[in-house]
Amino acid sequence: MRFLNIVVALVALALAPPLLAKEPKVGQPAPDFEMTLVDGSKVKLADLRGQVVVINFWATWCVPCRTELPTLDAFYYARKDAGLRVFAITTEDSVPLYQLKKLFAAMRMSPVRRLRGPYTDLGALPTNYVIDRAGRVRYAKAGAFDLDDLNAVVMPLLREPAPAPAPAPAS
Repeated sequence: MRFLNIVVALVALALAPPLLAKEPKVGQPAPDFEMTLVDGSKVKLADLRGQVVVINFWATWCVPCRTELPTLDAFYYARKDAGLRVFAITTEDSVPLYQLKKLFAAMRMSPVRRLRGPYTDLGALPTNYVIDRAGRVRYAKAGAFDLDDLNAVVMPLLREPAPAPAPAPAS
């Protein structure tokens, strides 16, 4: 009987969906996520199909982050009409979110309160992920973007056509 219980448990584990999503890898489909923005709204990866997405992890104590953030915000503002979305995620070791209200009010990109999914800083801050219009991870690195980096990494993706919409289910 004990052997049968072990076999049943192993089969159940093999057939169960994975508890942890795959980590983001450049060239692979982006793992799903759900972000809760500071304003309380929620955004999922599926909501962003057809757009180029930058997910930026930063901290208030991080000097390169404080340099990168205004550049990233200005770049977003200049390119949002081309289909760019930028999400800034403050790490847990920063000051509390309520102390960042003035900064968030001045930012045009979306500040994120919480991210559910396998995205995290890659051992250093800032960390940036870039997802193309088709939902593939095209960039994942720790280190600050400057304007030249943004032009080299993001601009070519903004020039790519949006994928064709999925066909409607047959009735």
